[in-house]
Amino acid sequence: MELTASSPAGRQLIERYGPSGFRVSGVIFTGPVLVFLDRTVPWEAAAPTLDGLRPVIEQGGIELILLGLGRRGAPAAPALRADLKARGIGIEAMDTGAACRTYNLLLAEDRRVAAALLPLI
Repeated sequence: MELTASSPAGRQLIERYGPSGFRVSGVIFTGPVLVFLDRTVPWEAAAPTLDGLRPVIEQGGIELILLGLGRRGAPAAPALRADLKARGIGIEAMDTGAACRTYNLLLAEDRRVAAALLPLI
């Protein structure tokens, strides 16, 4: 799916997503990714767990994690939601397309957001 939007300079904009991966700010990534405001990296753990999201937690300054779970969304586990809330971080789990669109919208609003995204497989 192709997304069209503009972002402030130096910000990571999700431009495309599909079964094989993502295009973020002109760079193609194969497989799961973590998208931060200033960089995108492969999501090595690719698990919606506290350990899997550790790179986002360690980034600091994130107020919300958007969790894209492929073609179908599912609620975040209550224990994960509680652990992140204790750290001052919210989490919203949804299908990957919705997570990409929501990330871009929140980016345009200058929110402190990160996305943990699984491809559409």
